[in-house]
Parts: sequence; structure tokens; C-alpha cells
Amino acid sequence: QVQLVESGGGLVQPGGSLRLSCAASGFTFSRYGMRWYRQAPGKAREFVAFITTTGGSTNYPNSVKGRFTISRDNAKNTVYLQMNSLKAEDTAMYYCNIVGVDYWGQGTQVTVSS
Repeated sequence: QVQLVESGGGLVQPGGSLRLSCAASGFTFSRYGMRWYRQAPGKAREFVAFITTTGGSTNYPNSVKGRFTISRDNAKNTVYLQMNSLKAEDTAMYYCNIVGVDYWGQGTQVTVSS
């Protein structure tokens, strides 16, 4: 069955960096675009990043553009999110998602605080 396991979250100071990973299994990873989303307490889930099947194209909202980078390794069935210049408003639970599939993993918590 489909499984997505996010990892790499933690507590980081403002201006710091984190790299999130999402290990996928149970489907043909290389055939699907992938997205990262985040959800802060009391707020709606927010789109963070998108990557095509080959990694040749990516897309970000203005809130993270220039600071976050999505990438993927199809040999490892893994999608990554490199987050730099982190801000307090980036604090949230982060989830990866398969484009077109309504499935969510457990997420990984990112907390940006001094």
C-alpha cells in the first residue's frame, strides 16, 4: 500500500536551515509529481512546493520562493525539501503528497524559534 514517511524536522533558530525527506513506497514513485504542504496550528494546509516526475520543473508560492528548494531522487524513491533562511512563520507540520492522490503521511514538525 502507499506509504509516505516524512523526516528531518526539528527546532531551528531563525535564519537557520533544515532538510526534510519523504520516503515513498507502495507505488511507482517516478511516475508521479510530488508536493510538499505545511499546516500550522489553527490554520489551513498550505502548498509549499511542487516537483515534476523527472525533477525538471518546480513551483513554489511567493512565501517560500528563493528560500526553499524541492528535489527528488527517483532511484531512492525520496523527495526532499531544503529550507534555508527559516522564519518563525515557517513553523508548521510539513507533509509530502503525491499529486492526484489523497493520502497523507504523519508529517514532520518544523519549529523556528530563538
